[in-house]
Amino acid sequence: MIMTESNQAKPLTGWRVLVPRGGPWGDGVAASLRAQGAVPVVAPLINFGPTTDQETLDRALVDLAEGAFDWLTVTSATTVDVLFAHRAVIPPETKVAAVGETTAAALQAVGYKVDLVPENDNSAEGMAQQLIALETEPRRILTLRSEIAKPVLTRLLIKAGHDVSSVVAYRTVGVPVTERILRDVENGRINAILITSGSVAEQVREQFPNIPETTLLAAIGPRTAKDAKRAGLPVSVVADRQTVDALIEAVSHFTLPHAADEFAP
Repeated sequence: MIMTESNQAKPLTGWRVLVPRGGPWGDGVAASLRAQGAVPVVAPLINFGPTTDQETLDRALVDLAEGAFDWLTVTSATTVDVLFAHRAVIPPETKVAAVGETTAAALQAVGYKVDLVPENDNSAEGMAQQLIALETEPRRILTLRSEIAKPVLTRLLIKAGHDVSSVVAYRTVGVPVTERILRDVENGRINAILITSGSVAEQVREQFPNIPETTLLAAIGPRTAKDAKRAGLPVSVVADRQTVDALIEAVSHFTLPHAADEFAP
């Protein structure tokens, strides 16, 4: 990232950027935005609700801590929130696969290690293919997923001969924004909104029905862009890689549509 002493030289000086998730991940994104001169507005649009089968999740996390699994697969930053909230212990001998660099960064932000990130295809299928190629002998694998996620990863791993425990870790729930945030979005004071998942895209569409045309909607990779467009959002920019750095870099190529002090209080 570009770091200069002069704030005026930073590419996002004057920008107000909505960060749609909180926690350690949101704090990290906010810090990256500040380093580029932007003013981050952390407004969590999604959170996780408890699974309807808490007993199964609790048992799986105990087994995980006791070293029962060779691999743990993590397919979203929200799953990381669940692990962190449960103070889950991942023993050194258990390897961790993250679906993409955003999820990997979320794991590392709360102190978990990452052993595998798919090189090309940041999807459940891409993760499965890389794990199957890496592990030619049957392994015990814990796959944690959301209630609405299709068990693509689990099916492919089982088909390849692995012993897979597929456990629902959470339900995704929307978090209503404050009236101030809603007002700032609708009057154009928020210059860009980061869209980091399909769930975030749905909440942006639902909670902000009147987004000005000048507001930049930035998707963190082609897959998320597709989800956003399916939700009816006019995505302005798509990061070429599924990372926060790539997303912020993509936004920085645009010119601020307003003077920096136009909406100052």
